[in-house]
Amino acid sequence: MNLELAGALIRAGKLVAFPTETVYGLGANALDERAVAAIFRAKGRPATSPLIVHVCSLEMARGLARRWPESAQQLAERFWPGPLTLVVPKETRIPPLVTANLDTVGLRMPAHPLALELIRRAGVPVAAPSANRFSELSPTTAEHVRRSLGESVDLILDGGPTTVGLESTVLSLAGDPELLRPGMVSREEIEAVIGKVRLGGHAGEGPHRSPGLHRKHYSPATPLLLVREGRLPASGRGAYVWIATPAAGARSVPMPPDSRNYARALYDTLHRLDREGFDWIAVEAPPEEPEWAAVNDRLRRASHA
Repeated sequence: MNLELAGALIRAGKLVAFPTETVYGLGANALDERAVAAIFRAKGRPATSPLIVHVCSLEMARGLARRWPESAQQLAERFWPGPLTLVVPKETRIPPLVTANLDTVGLRMPAHPLALELIRRAGVPVAAPSANRFSELSPTTAEHVRRSLGESVDLILDGGPTTVGLESTVLSLAGDPELLRPGMVSREEIEAVIGKVRLGGHAGEGPHRSPGLHRKHYSPATPLLLVREGRLPASGRGAYVWIATPAAGARSVPMPPDSRNYARALYDTLHRLDREGFDWIAVEAPPEEPEWAAVNDRLRRASHA
Protein backbone atom coordinates (compact mmCIF):
# COMPACT_ATOMS: atom_id res chain seq x y z
CA MET A 1 0.00 0.00 0.00
CA ASN A 2 1.61 3.25 -1.16
CA LEU A 3 1.19 5.61 1.77
CA GLU A 4 3.95 7.82 0.44
CA LEU A 5 1.90 8.39 -2.72
CA ALA A 6 -1.23 9.02 -0.62
CA GLY A 7 0.57 11.64 1.44
CA ALA A 8 1.95 13.29 -1.69
CA LEU A 9 -1.54 13.42 -3.22
CA ILE A 10 -2.91 15.14 -0.12
CA ARG A 11 -0.11 17.72 -0.24
CA ALA A 12 -0.85 18.27 -3.95
CA GLY A 13 -4.50 19.13 -3.27
CA LYS A 14 -5.98 15.78 -4.35
CA LEU A 15 -8.60 13.57 -2.69
CA VAL A 16 -7.71 10.36 -0.86
CA ALA A 17 -10.30 8.06 0.70
CA PHE A 18 -8.96 6.28 3.76
CA PRO A 19 -10.17 4.05 6.59
CA THR A 20 -10.74 5.20 10.13
CA GLU A 21 -12.14 3.12 12.95
CA THR A 22 -15.55 4.79 12.46
CA VAL A 23 -16.21 5.01 8.69
CA TYR A 24 -14.11 5.69 5.60
CA GLY A 25 -13.21 9.35 5.15
CA LEU A 26 -12.77 11.46 2.01
CA GLY A 27 -9.61 13.37 2.81
CA ALA A 28 -7.96 16.56 1.56
CA ASN A 29 -5.46 19.06 2.92
CA ALA A 30 -7.45 20.95 5.55
CA LEU A 31 -5.37 24.09 4.98
CA ASP A 32 -5.94 24.19 1.19
CA GLU A 33 -9.30 25.77 0.38
CA ARG A 34 -9.29 24.54 -3.24
CA ALA A 35 -8.69 20.97 -2.07
CA VAL A 36 -11.47 21.29 0.50
CA ALA A 37 -13.82 22.62 -2.20
CA ALA A 38 -13.16 19.42 -4.16
CA ILE A 39 -14.55 17.41 -1.23
CA PHE A 40 -17.80 19.38 -1.36
CA ARG A 41 -18.08 18.89 -5.15
CA ALA A 42 -17.37 15.16 -5.02
CA LYS A 43 -19.95 14.58 -2.28
CA GLY A 44 -22.57 17.10 -3.39
CA ARG A 45 -22.33 18.43 0.17
CA PRO A 46 -23.89 21.76 1.17
CA ALA A 47 -21.49 24.42 2.44
CA THR A 48 -23.57 24.72 5.63
CA SER A 49 -22.25 21.35 6.83
CA PRO A 50 -18.75 21.65 8.37
CA LEU A 51 -15.95 19.11 8.00
CA ILE A 52 -14.01 17.34 10.74
CA VAL A 53 -10.26 17.89 10.66
CA HIS A 54 -8.17 14.81 11.41
CA VAL A 55 -4.83 15.06 13.19
CA CYS A 56 -2.07 12.62 14.10
CA SER A 57 -0.94 14.21 17.37
CA LEU A 58 -2.09 16.38 20.23
CA GLU A 59 0.46 18.98 19.13
CA MET A 60 -1.13 19.21 15.69
CA ALA A 61 -4.58 19.60 17.26
CA ARG A 62 -3.44 22.34 19.64
CA GLY A 63 -1.84 24.17 16.73
CA LEU A 64 -5.22 24.40 14.99
CA ALA A 65 -7.07 25.72 18.05
CA ARG A 66 -7.16 29.38 19.03
CA ARG A 67 -8.08 28.18 22.50
CA TRP A 68 -7.54 24.67 23.84
CA PRO A 69 -9.57 24.24 27.04
CA GLU A 70 -8.38 22.06 29.88
CA SER A 71 -11.45 19.89 29.23
CA ALA A 72 -10.20 19.28 25.67
CA GLN A 73 -6.84 18.16 27.03
CA GLN A 74 -8.47 15.81 29.52
CA LEU A 75 -10.77 14.26 26.91
CA ALA A 76 -8.03 13.93 24.31
CA GLU A 77 -5.78 12.19 26.82
CA ARG A 78 -8.63 9.82 27.71
CA PHE A 79 -10.23 9.08 24.33
CA TRP A 80 -7.68 9.85 21.58
CA PRO A 81 -6.91 8.19 19.31
CA GLY A 82 -10.59 7.33 19.08
CA PRO A 83 -14.11 8.18 17.88
CA LEU A 84 -14.50 11.54 19.63
CA THR A 85 -14.49 14.90 17.81
CA LEU A 86 -13.83 18.02 19.89
CA VAL A 87 -15.20 21.34 18.63
CA VAL A 88 -13.02 24.26 19.76
CA PRO A 89 -12.32 27.87 18.66
CA LYS A 90 -10.25 27.69 15.47
CA GLU A 91 -7.04 29.29 14.24
CA THR A 92 -7.51 31.65 11.28
CA ARG A 93 -5.35 29.54 8.94
CA ILE A 94 -8.18 26.99 8.69
CA PRO A 95 -10.23 28.03 5.62
CA PRO A 96 -13.80 29.17 6.31
CA LEU A 97 -15.17 26.50 3.95
CA VAL A 98 -13.93 23.78 6.33
CA THR A 99 -16.00 25.16 9.21
CA ALA A 100 -19.14 26.40 7.41
CA ASN A 101 -17.89 29.95 8.11
CA LEU A 102 -18.10 29.34 11.86
CA ASP A 103 -15.39 30.36 14.31
CA THR A 104 -15.00 26.79 15.58
CA VAL A 105 -13.48 23.60 14.18
CA GLY A 106 -14.05 19.94 14.93
CA LEU A 107 -10.81 18.04 15.58
CA ARG A 108 -10.26 14.30 15.89
CA MET A 109 -7.35 11.86 16.10
CA PRO A 110 -8.54 8.63 14.45
CA ALA A 111 -7.69 5.24 15.94
CA HIS A 112 -6.61 3.54 12.71
CA PRO A 113 -2.95 3.00 11.81
CA LEU A 114 -3.48 3.81 8.11
CA ALA A 115 -5.27 7.05 8.90
CA LEU A 116 -2.58 8.17 11.32
CA GLU A 117 0.24 7.25 8.95
CA LEU A 118 -1.48 9.05 6.06
CA ILE A 119 -1.64 12.26 8.10
CA ARG A 120 2.00 11.85 9.16
CA ARG A 121 3.13 11.27 5.57
CA ALA A 122 1.06 14.20 4.31
CA GLY A 123 2.48 16.47 7.00
CA VAL A 124 -0.76 18.46 7.17
CA PRO A 125 -4.10 18.08 8.96
CA VAL A 126 -6.65 16.24 6.83
CA ALA A 127 -10.25 17.42 6.46
CA ALA A 128 -12.45 14.38 5.91
CA PRO A 129 -16.19 13.78 5.97
CA SER A 130 -17.48 10.29 5.19
CA ALA A 131 -16.47 9.08 1.73
CA ASN A 132 -19.90 8.89 0.12
CA ARG A 133 -22.41 11.09 -1.64
CA PHE A 134 -24.06 13.50 0.78
CA SER A 135 -26.91 12.07 2.90
CA GLU A 136 -26.32 8.52 1.64
CA LEU A 137 -25.18 5.54 3.72
CA SER A 138 -21.72 6.01 5.17
CA PRO A 139 -19.05 3.60 3.86
CA THR A 140 -17.49 1.01 6.14
CA THR A 141 -15.47 -0.74 3.40
CA ALA A 142 -13.40 0.46 0.45
CA GLU A 143 -15.93 -1.14 -1.90
CA HIS A 144 -18.69 1.07 -0.46
CA VAL A 145 -16.52 4.10 -1.36
CA ARG A 146 -16.01 2.86 -4.92
CA ARG A 147 -19.74 2.34 -5.44
CA SER A 148 -20.67 5.76 -4.10
CA LEU A 149 -17.91 8.04 -5.42
CA GLY A 150 -16.43 6.07 -8.31
CA GLU A 151 -13.70 8.02 -10.05
CA SER A 152 -14.23 11.22 -8.03
CA VAL A 153 -11.42 10.06 -5.71
CA ASP A 154 -7.76 10.13 -6.71
CA LEU A 155 -6.83 7.18 -4.47
CA ILE A 156 -8.63 4.79 -2.12
CA LEU A 157 -6.65 3.21 0.71
CA ASP A 158 -8.20 -0.16 1.57
CA GLY A 159 -7.87 -0.95 5.26
CA GLY A 160 -10.62 -3.56 5.42
CA PRO A 161 -13.93 -3.15 7.29
CA THR A 162 -14.14 -0.47 9.95
CA THR A 163 -14.36 -1.59 13.57
CA VAL A 164 -16.69 1.00 15.15
CA GLY A 165 -19.04 1.42 12.20
CA LEU A 166 -20.74 4.72 13.14
CA GLU A 167 -19.48 8.28 12.84
CA SER A 168 -17.71 9.90 15.79
CA THR A 169 -19.27 11.55 18.80
CA VAL A 170 -19.11 15.35 18.36
CA LEU A 171 -18.72 17.45 21.52
CA SER A 172 -18.54 21.25 21.53
CA LEU A 173 -16.15 22.84 24.03
CA ALA A 174 -16.53 26.34 22.61
CA GLY A 175 -18.67 27.20 25.64
CA ASP A 176 -20.25 24.91 28.21
CA PRO A 177 -19.78 21.28 27.05
CA GLU A 178 -22.52 20.34 24.60
CA LEU A 179 -23.10 17.03 22.84
CA LEU A 180 -23.83 17.85 19.19
CA ARG A 181 -23.85 14.32 17.75
CA PRO A 182 -23.99 11.05 19.69
CA GLY A 183 -21.47 8.35 18.92
CA MET A 184 -19.86 5.33 20.50
CA VAL A 185 -18.08 7.49 23.05
CA SER A 186 -21.14 8.09 25.19
CA ARG A 187 -22.33 11.16 27.04
CA GLU A 188 -21.92 9.22 30.28
CA GLU A 189 -18.29 8.39 29.51
CA ILE A 190 -17.56 12.04 28.74
CA GLU A 191 -19.29 13.24 31.91
CA ALA A 192 -17.15 10.87 33.95
CA VAL A 193 -14.13 12.91 32.79
CA ILE A 194 -15.33 16.55 32.67
CA GLY A 195 -18.68 16.69 34.44
CA LYS A 196 -22.08 17.74 33.16
CA VAL A 197 -22.68 17.81 29.39
CA ARG A 198 -25.87 19.25 27.95
CA LEU A 199 -27.60 17.85 24.88
CA GLY A 200 -27.60 19.93 21.70
CA GLY A 201 -27.31 19.04 18.06
CA HIS A 202 -30.45 20.71 16.73
CA ALA A 203 -29.86 22.15 13.28
CA GLY A 204 -31.57 25.43 12.49
CA GLU A 205 -31.21 27.70 9.51
CA GLY A 206 -27.71 28.55 8.33
CA PRO A 207 -24.43 26.81 9.22
CA HIS A 208 -24.55 23.66 11.32
CA ARG A 209 -22.22 23.38 14.30
CA SER A 210 -21.55 19.73 13.56
CA PRO A 211 -21.77 17.39 10.58
CA GLY A 212 -24.63 14.90 10.55
CA LEU A 213 -27.39 17.20 11.77
CA HIS A 214 -29.61 17.21 8.67
CA ARG A 215 -32.97 15.65 9.34
CA LYS A 216 -32.48 13.14 6.49
CA HIS A 217 -29.03 11.57 6.57
CA TYR A 218 -27.19 8.22 6.54
CA SER A 219 -29.90 6.89 4.21
CA PRO A 220 -30.07 3.93 1.82
CA ALA A 221 -31.75 4.49 -1.55
CA THR A 222 -34.41 1.97 -0.50
CA PRO A 223 -36.97 3.57 1.85
CA LEU A 224 -36.09 2.72 5.45
CA LEU A 225 -38.88 2.37 8.00
CA LEU A 226 -38.51 2.25 11.78
CA VAL A 227 -41.08 -0.21 13.15
CA ARG A 228 -42.05 -1.69 16.49
CA GLU A 229 -43.11 -5.25 17.35
CA GLY A 230 -42.61 -6.42 13.78
CA ARG A 231 -45.41 -4.29 12.33
CA LEU A 232 -44.39 -4.42 8.68
CA PRO A 233 -45.95 -2.74 5.61
CA ALA A 234 -48.91 -4.65 4.20
CA SER A 235 -47.62 -4.57 0.63
CA GLY A 236 -44.37 -4.70 -1.26
CA ARG A 237 -41.29 -6.87 -1.00
CA GLY A 238 -39.12 -5.98 1.94
CA ALA A 239 -36.47 -6.91 4.47
CA TYR A 240 -36.90 -6.86 8.24
CA VAL A 241 -33.87 -6.06 10.39
CA TRP A 242 -34.45 -7.17 13.98
CA ILE A 243 -32.72 -7.85 17.29
CA ALA A 244 -35.00 -10.19 19.21
CA THR A 245 -37.87 -11.68 17.20
CA PRO A 246 -38.30 -12.31 13.45
CA ALA A 247 -41.51 -11.41 11.64
CA ALA A 248 -43.36 -13.10 8.80
CA GLY A 249 -43.74 -11.49 5.39
CA ALA A 250 -40.21 -10.24 4.78
CA ARG A 251 -36.59 -11.29 4.40
CA SER A 252 -35.43 -11.75 7.99
CA VAL A 253 -32.07 -10.20 8.98
CA PRO A 254 -30.97 -10.76 12.61
CA MET A 255 -28.67 -8.23 14.27
CA PRO A 256 -26.37 -8.41 17.32
CA PRO A 257 -28.20 -7.75 20.62
CA ASP A 258 -25.57 -5.34 22.04
CA SER A 259 -25.21 -1.76 20.83
CA ARG A 260 -21.52 -1.83 19.89
CA ASN A 261 -21.70 -4.91 17.69
CA TYR A 262 -25.00 -3.69 16.25
CA ALA A 263 -23.36 -0.38 15.31
CA ARG A 264 -20.41 -2.20 13.73
CA ALA A 265 -22.77 -4.25 11.55
CA LEU A 266 -25.45 -1.65 10.74
CA TYR A 267 -24.17 0.20 7.67
CA ASP A 268 -22.76 -2.91 6.01
CA THR A 269 -26.12 -4.64 6.50
CA LEU A 270 -28.00 -1.70 4.98
CA HIS A 271 -25.55 -1.48 2.06
CA ARG A 272 -26.16 -5.16 1.25
CA LEU A 273 -29.95 -4.90 1.52
CA ASP A 274 -29.95 -1.70 -0.54
CA ARG A 275 -28.55 -3.63 -3.51
CA GLU A 276 -31.23 -6.33 -3.44
CA GLY A 277 -34.10 -4.39 -4.98
CA PHE A 278 -36.48 -4.38 -2.02
CA ASP A 279 -39.43 -1.97 -1.89
CA TRP A 280 -38.61 -1.18 1.73
CA ILE A 281 -36.26 -2.02 4.57
CA ALA A 282 -37.99 -2.19 7.96
CA VAL A 283 -35.76 -1.89 11.02
CA GLU A 284 -37.07 -2.84 14.44
CA ALA A 285 -36.45 0.21 16.65
CA PRO A 286 -33.69 -0.54 19.20
CA PRO A 287 -34.20 0.16 22.90
CA GLU A 288 -34.41 3.81 23.98
CA GLU A 289 -31.49 3.44 26.36
CA PRO A 290 -28.30 5.55 26.67
CA GLU A 291 -26.00 2.97 25.10
CA TRP A 292 -28.21 2.94 21.99
CA ALA A 293 -28.28 6.73 21.53
CA ALA A 294 -25.94 6.81 18.52
CA VAL A 295 -27.66 3.91 16.75
CA ASN A 296 -31.09 5.45 17.30
CA ASP A 297 -29.89 8.84 16.05
CA ARG A 298 -28.62 7.32 12.78
CA LEU A 299 -31.74 5.24 12.24
CA ARG A 300 -34.09 8.17 12.87
CA ARG A 301 -32.23 10.28 10.33
CA ALA A 302 -32.00 7.40 7.85
CA SER A 303 -35.77 6.94 8.05
CA HIS A 304 -36.40 10.70 8.14
CA ALA A 305 -38.51 9.98 11.25
